[in-house]
Amino acid sequence: MKSKENRLFFILGAFFVANALLAEFIGVKIFSLEKTLGIKQFNFNFFGVENLSFNLTAGVLLWPVVFIMTDIINEYFGRKGVRFMSFSAAGLISYAYFMIYFSMGLKPADFWIVRETPLGSINMDLAFNVIFGQGLWIIVGSLVAFLIGQLVDVTVFHLVKSKTGSSKIWLRATGSTLVSQFIDSFVVLFIAFYIGAGWDLKLVFAIGLVNYIYKFIIAVLLTPILYILHYLIDVYLGKELSEKLQLEATQK
Repeated sequence: MKSKENRLFFILGAFFVANALLAEFIGVKIFSLEKTLGIKQFNFNFFGVENLSFNLTAGVLLWPVVFIMTDIINEYFGRKGVRFMSFSAAGLISYAYFMIYFSMGLKPADFWIVRETPLGSINMDLAFNVIFGQGLWIIVGSLVAFLIGQLVDVTVFHLVKSKTGSSKIWLRATGSTLVSQFIDSFVVLFIAFYIGAGWDLKLVFAIGLVNYIYKFIIAVLLTPILYILHYLIDVYLGKELSEKLQLEATQK
C-alpha cells in the first residue's frame, strides 16, 4: 500500500463496501420521512394507489453514499474498479446474510431470552429473528437490484464522459446515479414483492415511484459533495497522477 492510488482505492472501496453492508441491514426498519422531519404527511396518488407518503427503508440514508463512491471510483479507476467493488460487496453481503441465518438457528441462553424494559418484557430471541430474518425474496431482490444498478451506473457514467470529456462532473455523476437509482427502485420491489409476495403491479410501480422521487431529490442535493471529494482527491494525488488515473480510467 505504498502508492497513493492504492491507498485511495482501498479507502474508497472500504467505505463503499461498509455503506453497502450497513444499508442492507438497517434497511429492515421502515421510517416516516415526514414525521422524522416534523412536516405534514404527503398524500401522493399514483397508478390509482392513494394516500402514499415517504415511508422508506432506513437503507435509503446510505445508498446515496454508495452511489457517490461508485462515481468517484469510476472517475479514477474505471469500470474495472467499480465492478470489482460491486461484486466484492455483493459477495460480502451474501456471506453476512448466511452467517446471520446461521446465528438465528443457535439455541439462546436462558438468561438472555427475556429482557425487562420500561415498555415491558421483550423476547430477545424472537426480536433478533424477526429483525434480521428478512425473506429470501427481499435478499435476492436487493442484491440483484444493487448489481444491476451498479452496472448501469458505470455504463451511463462512461457514456456521458465519452461525450463531454473531463468537464461536467455533475452531468456524468448525478446523471448516472439518477438512471441507476430509477432502475434499482423498481427492480428490488418487483423481485421482492411482486414475485415474492404477490403484490399488485400497480402497487409496485406506485411505491417504486415514491421511493425514486426521494432518491432523485437526494442525488441532486448531494451533487456538491462530488465536487468537494473530487477536489480533495486531486489535492491528495497531485495534478499529474490525478490526470493519469482519470485518463486510464476512461481508456479502460
